[in-house]
Amino acid sequence: MNFVRTRIIASMSTYSRKDLIRKLLKGIETGDPEAATVVNEKKYVQHNPHTAEGGEGLAALFARLAKFNPEVNIVRCFEDGDYVFGHTEYDFSKRRIGFEIFRFEGDTAVEHWDNIMTRSDGDGMIEGPTQATDHEFTELNREFVRSFVEEVHIKGRTDLILNYCEENMEQHSLGLGRGTEALVLTSQFKNDDGTDMYVYERIHRVLAEGDFVLISIEGYLKKEHTSFYNLYRVKTDPLDPKTRRIAEQWQTTETIPPKSEWKNNNGKF
Repeated sequence: MNFVRTRIIASMSTYSRKDLIRKLLKGIETGDPEAATVVNEKKYVQHNPHTAEGGEGLAALFARLAKFNPEVNIVRCFEDGDYVFGHTEYDFSKRRIGFEIFRFEGDTAVEHWDNIMTRSDGDGMIEGPTQATDHEFTELNREFVRSFVEEVHIKGRTDLILNYCEENMEQHSLGLGRGTEALVLTSQFKNDDGTDMYVYERIHRVLAEGDFVLISIEGYLKKEHTSFYNLYRVKTDPLDPKTRRIAEQWQTTETIPPKSEWKNNNGKF
């Protein structure tokens, strides 16, 4: 390791992991080669099936991408143990919205997952609060959201929805209306052959900081193998801390390509 890189890595220890991920993602926009030092490329495991491991280094990639004047807006960023997860907006040739998850070992990121979809003007997909509160309720909120997804989405118990959600919950997901009625209607959408349009099969990861909880789910949308990333904001009753409801939801959906088309063998999840 040369002196310059050693000095850069030493300086990184003064940043929080959230700051490091902001720096990394902004490197796509700025082309700053120092941003690439956030990642330990010798250990880095990439779970985006469209991205190959090895080959072009991150510094070279960022320099190449910066020539196209991309814009990166990091809307939300949270931390859960060794994981940092962010809600991001990108503008390359198309505007996109995504969730990014990074796993850290020490001061460097060693593993990455994401879920990105196209967005349009005025879709409301990034609106709402951006800072986590109620940190003392992180674990209760994590298990509350896990239970909601298991019972309502996977088991189909829409009769329990008001046990988990505010009736007028804010919905920031593309194409979904406001409130619990919209969630119930979505669960009733059918494909042309009468099968369910939205099928949630398996929870892979639940990350939380305070009142924000991100959950990654494997399933099917319109019969296509799909990754669902749902971000929830959970509101706890200040007069009764045992009572909580989901107040807002953000979502991205991404079709998982056939394994024969993957550019790495690490799997989407």
